[in-house]
Amino acid sequence: MITFIKNYFRRPTPLEVVAKELAVAHLCMLEAETAVAYAVSVVRYPDTRLKRLEQHINQHKEQT
Repeated sequence: MITFIKNYFRRPTPLEVVAKELAVAHLCMLEAETAVAYAVSVVRYPDTRLKRLEQHINQHKEQT
């Protein structure tokens, strides 16, 4: 119990601080990559939709 209290109030070592900051940086990078993937899908959606609709129109023109 006393060891827990001592560890709770002691200052972290520089290595511990760097390790914690590195872990936070990894999490931020994962969040940023998720945001990029979402943004790319948002940008691609209209393009995919246009191609699909144009293909549908072209098929309809060929049938008539």
